[in-house]
Amino acid sequence: MSFDIEVNAQHFDTEPRAGQCLRTYLRERGWFGVKKGCDAGDCGACTVHVDGEPVHSCLYPAVRAQDRSVTTVEGLASPEGELHPVQQKFLGAQGFQCGFCTAGFLMTTAALEAEQGTEHDDGKLSDLPRAFKGNICRCTGYRAIEDSVRGVQHTERPCAGKAVGKSLGAPAGPQVVTGTARYTFDVEVPGLLHMKLLRSPHPHARIVSIDTADALRVPGVHAVLTHEDAPETLYSSARHEHPTEDPDDTRVLDDTVRYVGQRVAAVVADSEQAAEEGCRRVEVVYEQLPYVTDAEKAMAPGAPVIHEGKGPEVRISRVEDNVAGEVHGEIGSVADGFADADVVYEETFRTQRVQHASLETHGCVAYFEPKEDGTGERLTVRSSTQTPFLTRRALCALYGLPEDEVRVVAGRVGGGFGGKQEMLTEDIVTLAALKLRRPVKLEYTRAEQFYGATTRHPFTIGIKVGARTDGTLTAIQMRVVSNTGAYGNHGPAVMFHSVGESFAVYRAPHKKVDAFSVYTNVVPAGAFRGYGLGQVTFAVESVMDELARRLGMDPLVFREKNIIGPGEHMLSPIGEEEDLHIASYGLDQCLGVVRKAIAEDTSAEQAPEGWLVGQGTAMAMIATGPPGGHYADARVSLLADGTYDIAVGTAEFGNGTTTVHKQITAGALNTTEDRLTVRQSDTDVVRHDTGAFGSAGTVVAGKAVLLAAGSLAERLRTFAARHTGVARHLCVLGAEAFDCAGRVVTLKELYEAAKAGGAMDEIAADGHWGGSPRSVAFNAQWFRLAVDPDTGEIRILRSVHAADAGKVMNPMQCRGQVEGGVAQALGATLFETVRVDDRGEVTTAAFRRYRLPQYADVPRTEVHFMETTDAIGPLGAKSMSESPFNPVAPAFANALRDATGIRFTEMPVTRDRVWLALDRHRSVPGCVTRAERSAS
Repeated sequence: MSFDIEVNAQHFDTEPRAGQCLRTYLRERGWFGVKKGCDAGDCGACTVHVDGEPVHSCLYPAVRAQDRSVTTVEGLASPEGELHPVQQKFLGAQGFQCGFCTAGFLMTTAALEAEQGTEHDDGKLSDLPRAFKGNICRCTGYRAIEDSVRGVQHTERPCAGKAVGKSLGAPAGPQVVTGTARYTFDVEVPGLLHMKLLRSPHPHARIVSIDTADALRVPGVHAVLTHEDAPETLYSSARHEHPTEDPDDTRVLDDTVRYVGQRVAAVVADSEQAAEEGCRRVEVVYEQLPYVTDAEKAMAPGAPVIHEGKGPEVRISRVEDNVAGEVHGEIGSVADGFADADVVYEETFRTQRVQHASLETHGCVAYFEPKEDGTGERLTVRSSTQTPFLTRRALCALYGLPEDEVRVVAGRVGGGFGGKQEMLTEDIVTLAALKLRRPVKLEYTRAEQFYGATTRHPFTIGIKVGARTDGTLTAIQMRVVSNTGAYGNHGPAVMFHSVGESFAVYRAPHKKVDAFSVYTNVVPAGAFRGYGLGQVTFAVESVMDELARRLGMDPLVFREKNIIGPGEHMLSPIGEEEDLHIASYGLDQCLGVVRKAIAEDTSAEQAPEGWLVGQGTAMAMIATGPPGGHYADARVSLLADGTYDIAVGTAEFGNGTTTVHKQITAGALNTTEDRLTVRQSDTDVVRHDTGAFGSAGTVVAGKAVLLAAGSLAERLRTFAARHTGVARHLCVLGAEAFDCAGRVVTLKELYEAAKAGGAMDEIAADGHWGGSPRSVAFNAQWFRLAVDPDTGEIRILRSVHAADAGKVMNPMQCRGQVEGGVAQALGATLFETVRVDDRGEVTTAAFRRYRLPQYADVPRTEVHFMETTDAIGPLGAKSMSESPFNPVAPAFANALRDATGIRFTEMPVTRDRVWLALDRHRSVPGCVTRAERSAS
């Protein structure tokens, strides 16, 4: 039969493959605005219109689109390029961050707007929780999306030199809303081969043999790679500036597997289907080994040794005890401190595994390009990564390649949250590309994200605190056990960081910690927003709230009495970090915001009759950058047309750094943002950049950009003075020209003069920042909530967040970071958990089984910024991408304690857990059912 489909007014007659979904059919024809987020109809990123109706194209058979009209996000705008009204509204309200989900929200909204006033209008646009039940956003917290639908305008167009502090829109905004922003796989690579991975069915086993002969007979299969093809070199998948922060315990392909889901072999073929069939035909003989999934049991005598035989050179703390890393320290004597206390409280808290759930999965494409000098080829790896430069360094070390032979580049990255501070695909894809000398692609499925990527570290925190009757803390003691899974990527570092600022924010003369990062036979954990602080802050802020209640004190007053103050040393049992300073202090203001919210709050009136109502607060402190150095280089140059080029290494994945770098440069060069272009996240662009993690995009890379832009302004002024013969102090830089004592010299003219005079170095400047010294940022979260005692249902009546971000470079973007952090933390607080069975196998390897926050789940958080200016950060700014996450869980738990009288010590506080706890608690006086309340 003849096949015809109309896509964005273009006709295609190629028949789809048997079973092919519409999403892949469209992407194969260059409509890259149609995204893969789940391939299960859960996230909505693939939404398109078929004859005007929105459908999830990952579920829609391509053959059903025959003789139909399909519209993707690229087809929403008019043929003349005028944006659709919905695209204009999302651009004006900045209804996105990473933007990977945006096409889905746009297409859903556009379809609903088209239905308004017709017989098909069922009122969904006035009921957005229902309208967006098929769409997920991991970044924004949904408020910006609601504002987009309602037509709220947030973006500003500041005048020359005045961009800092204004809500400048994201430079990639027009590309995001039109579907033309290019993410990792939004490129066409001729001759591309596809990789699929065979993964272990066992939690711990030695590979006895692998037979690949049958797999190689599958038509289209080019290679099957096993541990015999992989280098013997051990490394860590974690990316840090200093590789020695992580144990070298990993091979590209190993002859011992240590968790269900570990890669065993890689099949490379002409198509994904052929590669998958090849995986099915690989025959592996395993010798199963004893396994352990519980961290405490893993440290016990007689437990299976997970990395047996590895020596001290790999930097595992105690191989025989499965301890990847540990830290022990004491200030004073906690025994004396508890003896001095009038009240002592001790409890154990537990946090669960959480998936990053960035909508763009892990993956990369490796291919060869001619060298610029024509002397051969070099390898290019296009990856969804937060660390292009560190990934290049690791690949070169692993395969013995010089750095000029490898280029790593990140397109726009569809979310990260720390999960892409790893090398999970680039190593194996590079192995295949080098072997076959062909382009190779590996793109994780959503299921692979759950069992083949990393998670947040689950923690067990035993904590004991003591205080006098006047509320003065006398001692804090913690024993922390972090389950790092089968490999130690980020394990010791997360453990170490978790007991730093969480201890230091409170004054106490006696402090002690014993912390362990422990190997088990489960999916590895890794870097995650907050980097361990969120887990320990849950415990610390919960016990401080409980201790205050037992002392009969207001928890806010108790905190104010014991928190660190301006200019004080931050003391933790793990030692004082000499480069960490309180360079600005807004914690008192944060708690003041909470106090005002409590005093003025009337939200309790919204609670249904008979529900239990409570309120709770928590706070957190975080360093504005990682310890040990985090480096960034930047270069700002004048271009031939009189505009400027900003070259910076850090990646953009919705964190907003590209916008901030433009704002900083516009201020330094007294220009407007439309006269600036940014090249980034490419190892060809600048000398080095540690990466987009540790909240470093503004305070490290931004500082490098500020130094480069400021230096260029001075160079241009000097050059303009020499060019005109006018005194330097009389040359004033404007948006497009210098005014030199009344003589106007355009920037174009200066460029031409520099080129003619061989003075191109006069119109470019470099900046470098090493990430030290560092400051600290503060956050406080407050909730009022209501609990149905009969069902365990919880409703958030009000959410208030106070953030000390120093000078807020972009209020709209910074507010979005806070809202997104609160929303993600609420997911981890209420229902998100990566479940594993007794063999360590992940059982929640899909969004519908994992349960991400949707529009209906997330309250509108009131965000307040403190009035502070940091002495270290660029133009007084501090970081604010990770820190909003950290106080959310304890604030929620404290509000739940206030409402129910029950201290919840384990995350998540799911509805069934709340109901069961209430059911056990019914005999407590004053805790009655809704029916009993109504009857009375």
